[in-house]
Order: sequence, then structure tokens, then C-alpha cells
Amino acid sequence: MKVEKKKRQIAILGSTGSIGTQALQVIEEHAELYEVYCLTANNQVELLAEQARRFKPAAVVIANEQHYERLCQLLSDEQDIKVYAGAKALEEIVEAGPIDMVLTAMVGFAGLSPTIHAIKARKTICLANKETLVVAGELIRDLAARYHTPILPVDSEHSAIFQCLAGEEQNPIEKILLTASGGPFRKMSMEQLADVTKNDALKHPTWNMGAKITIDSATMMNKGFEVIEAKWLFGVEAEQIQVLVHPQSIVHSAVQFADGAVKAQLGVPDMRLPIQYAFSYPKRLSLSSERLDLFSQPLEFFEPDLNKFRCLALAFESIKRGGNMPCIVNAANEVVNRGFLEDRCGFLQMSDIIEKTMERVSFDPQPDYNVYIATDKEARRIATEFMNQ
Repeated sequence: MKVEKKKRQIAILGSTGSIGTQALQVIEEHAELYEVYCLTANNQVELLAEQARRFKPAAVVIANEQHYERLCQLLSDEQDIKVYAGAKALEEIVEAGPIDMVLTAMVGFAGLSPTIHAIKARKTICLANKETLVVAGELIRDLAARYHTPILPVDSEHSAIFQCLAGEEQNPIEKILLTASGGPFRKMSMEQLADVTKNDALKHPTWNMGAKITIDSATMMNKGFEVIEAKWLFGVEAEQIQVLVHPQSIVHSAVQFADGAVKAQLGVPDMRLPIQYAFSYPKRLSLSSERLDLFSQPLEFFEPDLNKFRCLALAFESIKRGGNMPCIVNAANEVVNRGFLEDRCGFLQMSDIIEKTMERVSFDPQPDYNVYIATDKEARRIATEFMNQ
């Protein structure tokens, strides 16, 4: 008698965002292997309800409690789907027994607490929320080791590094080559950058992402955060990580070993590939995507201009200082990113405000979880004050 293989149960934190929606496409393409156990969103209640109707999860969570009644109305005829709301519900749902994997695709600091709860519940973490490691990398690393919880990277760059390291467990990393598209302003002067608008910044040349990450890409803070992530994911120092501006986004990142050999992962810009690899690791599954044509365009690499893109320099500085400094940078960046999107802050002002906030907020060289919470709150308040001056 043929025994039916149990489908892996997946919780998606942030199912209505760019990563979340593409993860659902992967699950749909491999419905014989994966099943959605839970979907969560912050504000997009209509889309969350639509996803729930389509994928029939056991539960849905809307983080913003103001949308709870609306979500209940939209799913009133779906008796088998439990509806919850609030931050505590997010923390509790990831601990549910049937869940095998938690895809953390929420944006920002809000992703930290539910990720910690999922780690303690020994769920495999597919990490797409970079702020978790930026804010509390040491804490997350130690918790993952204590609870024997795998953390599989979903960011295209970190997935590329992870793929390059397959089979290289005994070989130390000499250098990580972290690629960056350079964003829409790569060729602009400082004078031109002073006048760019949010609409200019939202026109990313390669990737289709949410507004917050797209702005972070334009300032290159996104790449700075990825440097911090790489440090904690792969156990290297910041000095071992080199950022390469690669406008074609074909080489997703590379690793250099002690003998000088460099292994790179290449592919078309399609986030479904790293999402699927995290779900299926160590196996590779078929994916209905465009295939790479190396004859179609040249591959170019440039050094990033740290004077022009000071956010990247500030991220490196935060790693050097350590402690709660990356947490300070992340909080200040979330404030100015939102300010820029709301036309309350200029493009070049963002790095100025982040730098001032780094100097003003209380520094703690050995933070714990409570310090991170207090630091985030203080840094947001101070960055907001600077922005409103």
C-alpha cells in the first residue's frame, strides 16, 4: 500500500508582501509537498482574506487589531479558518504544533519577536526579515544554537552565499563578495541626489519589492543591513565582506576560499528561486522560471561610492562599534525611510539623521532583548525629533 507523504506545513509571516506572495506561488507550484498552515499581514486585510480563501490555512492573523472585525466579516463563511489579531497572536501562532517551517517575511523591527518565538518552538526559520539579524544578530545566533533551530536565508544574496557553501563545511571563508544592483541613483552626483523624489527612488532597475526595501536599496542601507546579516549567518567579520555594485543582478553573490577559488551563484532576478531553495533544502525542485542567458548582456562590477551612499558606510560603522549600535541604525532608518516616503525628509537628509541618532542614543556594548526593545524606542523618538527640526 502506498503511504501518502505528509505535506510540510508552512506559516508565512507577511503573506501580502512581495516575498509572501511569491512564496505562495512556490507553494502552489508544489502543492504535493507544501501546505499553508497560517497567513499573516499587518494592514492589507482584503488581500489577506483573498489569500485565505484560496489556500485554506488553519489560521490567519492580522497584526493591526483595527482590521480584525473586517477580516472576520470577509471570512465569515470560512468556518474552518480561525481568525486572530495583534502582536501577541503573531507570537503564539508560530508555536503551533503542526507548523514545520516559518517564513519570516514581515518588514522591520516587528519581525524580531515572532521570530524568537518560532526559534524557541524549534521551527525551521526561512529568514526574509533582515532586521531580525540586524537588530539582534548575536541573540538570534545564540538562540538558534541553543534550540538547534536551522535558519535558512531567503534574501537572494544570502541564499546565493548559502548555496556556494554547500559541501564546503570544512573550508573556512576567506571573503564574501556581496553584490548590489546599485539602485536607481548609481550614476547620479551628490547635487542630483539632493533633488530626487520618492517616485524616483521607487523605480528600482531590477527587482520588484515593497516600498520600504526599495527605498533602502536606493540609499544602499539595504546592502549595509545585508552585510550585518552575513556576519551573523556565516560567522565572518565585516572586514571579510566586500560589497560589489553589479547592475545586472545576475551574480547574486560569491564566496572566496583560502586557495583563491571563488564560487558564485548566478541566475535571473527571481525571488521564487531562493524562497523555494529554503523550503526544499537540500533538494532542488523544478521551477517554472525564465532561464539565464549569459550571452544577452555583459557582467559589470564596480566599487560602491561610500561618500555618495553614506548609509552603507554608517552600516559598516555600526558593525565596528557593535553592541546595540546596529539596532540604533535600524530604528533611525525605519523612521527616515517612512519620512522620505511621506515627503517629510529629503534623500540626503536620511543619512544625516541616522548619523546624528547614532551619536545621541544610549550605547550598550552587551545588550539583551530588553535593551533592544528600549533602544529601538529611544532611537525612533530621537530620529523623529531630528527629522522634525
